[in-house]
Amino acid sequence: MTDLTRRLFLAGTLAATATRLPAQAAGWDAVADRARSLDQLHSLIVARNGARVLAIAPRGPGLDRLANIKSVSKTIVATLTGIAIERGELTLDNTLSEVAPRLIPAGADPRVADLTVQDLVTMRAGLERTSGPGYGSWVSSGNWVANALSRPFVAEPGGRMLYSTGSIHVLGAVLSTVADTNLLDLARQRLGRPLGIDIPPWTRDPQGRYLGGNEMALTPTAMLRFAEMIRQGGTWDGARIVSRDWIAASFAPQTRSPYSGLSYGYGWFLGRAQGSDYALARGYGGQIICIVPALATSVVITSDPTLPARSDGYFGVLTDLIEQAIIPTARAA
Repeated sequence: MTDLTRRLFLAGTLAATATRLPAQAAGWDAVADRARSLDQLHSLIVARNGARVLAIAPRGPGLDRLANIKSVSKTIVATLTGIAIERGELTLDNTLSEVAPRLIPAGADPRVADLTVQDLVTMRAGLERTSGPGYGSWVSSGNWVANALSRPFVAEPGGRMLYSTGSIHVLGAVLSTVADTNLLDLARQRLGRPLGIDIPPWTRDPQGRYLGGNEMALTPTAMLRFAEMIRQGGTWDGARIVSRDWIAASFAPQTRSPYSGLSYGYGWFLGRAQGSDYALARGYGGQIICIVPALATSVVITSDPTLPARSDGYFGVLTDLIEQAIIPTARAA
């Protein structure tokens, strides 16, 4: 973002705050009060039409300090996949044997070679999950890619969704292979620099590959820039970062989560509330980026990354905050 654009953005934010009607201010104040009551919540930012209407950090490191975004990282990797497709480096239909045959471990089920980029980005590889109870043994293994691809098939490839960080880690390794660079450099070159945000190094596997699908860190402010870029159809500061077609495809249901019941596209959970569709990136502990396109609204939530946020627990509370408080207030504003 240029200095001029930054000044205009801040001016727009101040103007939007200054011209809010009393009813609008009361609505956002009520949202803020509800958010502050959640002991696990660290920060909340809501932007409408590019201007912040709410930004609070009742606890935690604040809005401009790094937060572990956990599995929101999966949405970042999915976006990098869309960029790679736009650059002609791969397609959704490409198989592992076509684009990264060296990742396939010796003795793997023959079906592994035919897994597609689409199977990985939608977490429909069919392989036994590495998330949940299987996560510890997976990250304790000597080769995370080989371990994920050596697991038994428990569903047909391209079938039901099996939420698994291993699938996205393999996808990150594929992206690194076709671009001939590591995932950190890809994230910095293709997202960090265009957005003007810092992406620090994060966890690597025993082979030195950056973990795809977990443990990345961004500030809430950086998360908002990413959200706003997606909401604006893939552009930031006049520059094209990811194609509008990829974003549209990402927001189209491909499968469904058996846990939350939400549909899932390419890296985004998809829901509908109060007559508005929304797309949501979700991370352990209650890390969220949410976009409500029809209301020109972006939402960022960070929470204590050490505590669980199950669909029937804290994540459900955050979903209610979005569906029952933020979306109606944005609609009324």
